Amino acid sequence: MSELRAAAASGGARRPRGKRKGVLGTRPWIAVVFLLPALVLLGALVVYPIVFSVYRSLFDASGDGFVGLGNYGEMFSDDGIRTALRNNVVWVVVAPTVSTALGLIFAVLTERIRWGTAFKLVVFMPMAISMLAAGIIFRLVYDQDPERGVANAVWVGVHDTFAEPAPFPGAKPRPNADLRPSGGGAFTTGSAVGAGAGAASADLPLVAVQQADVRDAEPAAVAKPRPGKVTGTVWLDFTRGGGGRPNVIDGREKALAGLTVEAVKGGRVVASATTAADGTYALPADRAEGARLRLPAANFAEAYNGVDWLGPALVTPAIIGSYVWMWAGFAMVLIAAGLAAVPRELLEAARVDGAGEWQVFRRITVPLLAPVLVVVLVTLMINVLKIFDLVYIIAPGSSIRSANVLALQLFQSSFGTDVDEGLGSAIAVFLLLLVLPVMYVNLRRIRKERRR
Repeated sequence: MSELRAAAASGGARRPRGKRKGVLGTRPWIAVVFLLPALVLLGALVVYPIVFSVYRSLFDASGDGFVGLGNYGEMFSDDGIRTALRNNVVWVVVAPTVSTALGLIFAVLTERIRWGTAFKLVVFMPMAISMLAAGIIFRLVYDQDPERGVANAVWVGVHDTFAEPAPFPGAKPRPNADLRPSGGGAFTTGSAVGAGAGAASADLPLVAVQQADVRDAEPAAVAKPRPGKVTGTVWLDFTRGGGGRPNVIDGREKALAGLTVEAVKGGRVVASATTAADGTYALPADRAEGARLRLPAANFAEAYNGVDWLGPALVTPAIIGSYVWMWAGFAMVLIAAGLAAVPRELLEAARVDGAGEWQVFRRITVPLLAPVLVVVLVTLMINVLKIFDLVYIIAPGSSIRSANVLALQLFQSSFGTDVDEGLGSAIAVFLLLLVLPVMYVNLRRIRKERRR
């Protein structure tokens, strides 16, 4: 046995020694050959642009004058860039949080429903749409005109369900008529009214009524005197085709039904009535006699057109809503994949021990999904720091400054009307510095996962 060991040792010693292999499992020069194309592309597409942007940010707009950190100082003193920075903070805080929360809710709830897969498909479908197409879609969704914008069509429908629209928006009395503006959009007669059989009818002619509002209206009728009543007619004092007489009810002129008529004394409403289908109304004489008649502003208020979603106040939340519509499906799919790996025994054991569904979700499901939630949240944070397409497409020209973000400001400074590549490069470097901490956190998390 000792002889065999000695022979093996001597044979091993005589074996020729080959070239040592590197850590990659092959010769180092072969690894370099295979990695060289990737390194060249990485240097050309990533390293060189970063180095050049840092270099260019130290020069003025022409590129000839060295200004040092002057572009960075201008960046923080410019109102537009400060607005973009504030909006980026809102984006980073709100958009990833809402998208992740909705993704978590969708992922948990779809486990319990029969058509969960179909629901996930519908929610994930917006991810197949480009940012440009999504921006065009939501530019139409947020259109101010309820006839075109879906958001305002729904909003106006809900509003009109609880608030009766004005019967004749935009109507007004004839010039030099007894009805005169009395503030707030209302009209009041200049003279007091009488009552009884000998009193004249208190007629109130109006013009500027939209034809669509009186297309099916009945012809106006002359109000007949009634004992103990102040009577009159409210009508459209306009005859299509001409031939009508001002302040006189002609046969083809239309009645204005549903208008509120108030009797006012000393600034106080003492009686009110609503015009009938033929435009006539009647007020109690004991209260209305000697009063002035008023048509309140509610009769003529312009139709409610909804919310100005793309105005300066709401443009950023509106665009964030379109982003959530696109990326909530992405969050849902990743969280659902993580949820599938959660041990069901833990959930069932908690339920057996008497834990409710909310307790199971809060104490077990969410902690076990924490690594996945962090991945989704960090990924979306990096994504929103670079947001550009949606803001550029959705925000109208009147609100673009209010919706401005750093990536859009970088584009405008570098390629807009006032081209300043030095300032644009400074914004690009600053945006890179904002992304680096998030990327560092993500890399640390990946390393921890590998150690496990």
